[in-house]
Amino acid sequence: MGISDGDDPAGLVCLYGPRLTAARQTQGEESGMSLEDNEFDTRQAHSARMYDYYLGGKDNYPADREAASQVMNIFPEVGQAARANREFMLRAVTAAAESGIDQFLDVGTGIPTTPNLHHAAQAVNRAARVVYADNDPLVLTHARALMTGSDEGRTAFVLADVHEAQQIFGSAEFADIIDLSRPVAVSLVALLHFVVENPAGVVKQLMDAVPSGSWLIVSHGAADLDPERFAELKRIYDSSGVPIMWRTRDEVTALFEGFDLLEPGVVPPHRWRPSDRFFLREEVLAEMDRVYGQYAAVAIKP
Repeated sequence: MGISDGDDPAGLVCLYGPRLTAARQTQGEESGMSLEDNEFDTRQAHSARMYDYYLGGKDNYPADREAASQVMNIFPEVGQAARANREFMLRAVTAAAESGIDQFLDVGTGIPTTPNLHHAAQAVNRAARVVYADNDPLVLTHARALMTGSDEGRTAFVLADVHEAQQIFGSAEFADIIDLSRPVAVSLVALLHFVVENPAGVVKQLMDAVPSGSWLIVSHGAADLDPERFAELKRIYDSSGVPIMWRTRDEVTALFEGFDLLEPGVVPPHRWRPSDRFFLREEVLAEMDRVYGQYAAVAIKP
């Protein structure tokens, strides 16, 4: 069975939150910043810029578009899947903020989209504080230009890789905004499948640094919802210089060992606490599970 326009004429993922549009501010003169301040190799595809292309953005380069186009040839729904993933993040952040969390760390930020994590957090609590971390200097350029918070809240950006927990937590930007004596929500959305080896160790490093009561927000590409297609997607990513490792539901669940999973547990992102204003038939949801090929979950550190 396919997903038809009749099931969702608005494009499926709009049912689960606001439609996200890629930030249209570009580098150079429009942002008032020079990319020469941060060297990066545009000849090599990068996951953040490919993701930007999936979301309809223009902050990407030929290598990114070439790799992304190969993905889209066998995964034409990738833009919808990316939006569903982002909308899960917004719902999870909103839930955290409504529970009283007012500090957030988003690792693997990617090119800014609107709304972003700080928009969701500060919509609940205007004093919420957010630190973004990514390893792509292009992301840093746009983050500085676009990721400004509310008058009461604050945002900051750290140029660091997910493997560099000490660099993130030891940075002046982080220390200036986040109080580690209080809980922090750590967002690792669409990130850990780019950690080919020992993702549990990466999660442990990050979560060991935050106190009890902190939240862990994760989404991850699935190895077992459409195995043949996702095996081909892995081949494309790997051959483009962007190594990737999809994981099964059991493997994703194992990343939360030692944490208290919130309901509904590890599910496809569009099934994680969707808006009660909408209803889709189960067969449509099941097809979305297969087509989008992702898992998502939220947990609290005891």
